[in-house]
Amino acid sequence: MELYLDSANVVELKQLSLIIPLAGVTTNPSIIAASKIALWDVLPRLQEAVGKEGRLFAQVMGCNAATMIAQGKKLSERIPGIVVKIPVTAEGLVAIKQLNALGILTLGTAVYSPAQGLLAALAGAKYVAPYVNRVDVQGGDGIKTIQELKKLLDLHAPQSKILAASVKTLRQALDCLLAGCESITLPLDIIQQLIGIPSAATAIYEFKHDSNQVPSRLNVINPASHIIRENVAPHPYLTRYTTSELNQDKMLFPD
Repeated sequence: MELYLDSANVVELKQLSLIIPLAGVTTNPSIIAASKIALWDVLPRLQEAVGKEGRLFAQVMGCNAATMIAQGKKLSERIPGIVVKIPVTAEGLVAIKQLNALGILTLGTAVYSPAQGLLAALAGAKYVAPYVNRVDVQGGDGIKTIQELKKLLDLHAPQSKILAASVKTLRQALDCLLAGCESITLPLDIIQQLIGIPSAATAIYEFKHDSNQVPSRLNVINPASHIIRENVAPHPYLTRYTTSELNQDKMLFPD
């Protein structure tokens, strides 16, 4: 399973990479524009941040096949290993085929139907990105689209992967993964919801609070010398051990 950050914010990418194993970062023209940094300035910085093992995705901005192919080549030359995002239109399918023939990895983007996604995969796209939330907004069923596309790819284009995109809620993200998505890209706020579970923070606070209620007149272990300072009778939840026993990594709590 591959988890991607949908962002062009290098600081966010670096900080998040310290917490979770990101597979890389996805961008699009709107995300690049929001970063207020020129394309050829931000892409190398993102590539450096994801490292040699990570993947960077960037989208062409042309509308015809010739322009998409030229832009895809330029992206690949400037950022080796980049995955070029191509809108799955008739012109885009031509571009995917040509770039695939050149050994350039592509992702078919702006996918709104299972059939559209299948065509992108058959044309040679390594990844196919259905727009989950946008399908919902248009009155469709984004998760059903994922499920049907997954079956089609398994049957007819197993070399391609679904990369779920346009995911706007944590529930959508989980449903995509349950539907069999091999990869997914999420904005920062959704990933933060994955990490920051309020109930977990509450539980930790309660444990901390309860630990502070333990009577202070207990055997205290000096971690440097492993010596027990004898004060009073041991607390019922603690077991006394000699220094030698402590050195044998004995547990302080009974089974």
